[in-house]
Amino acid sequence: MSDTMPARRGIQIGFGRVLRDRRLALGLSQEALAARADLHRNYVGEVERGAKCPSLCAVEALAEALGVRPSELVRDAE
Repeated sequence: MSDTMPARRGIQIGFGRVLRDRRLALGLSQEALAARADLHRNYVGEVERGAKCPSLCAVEALAEALGVRPSELVRDAE
């Protein structure tokens, strides 16, 4: 395991927290966010828990569904 692994995992967990916080601030369920982003609800839940690392395409879809720029989600996760 390399020295950078914990940092990568940290941003993955941070991204999930940012995603959940923004979703809740809009009053959306995981299912509603997933529908807006054209993703599966289980996938959104896994991303929020930090169990899945979303692709750039998924980050873009989630950001669009939340009405923010992808860079905002990533920046806030750091």
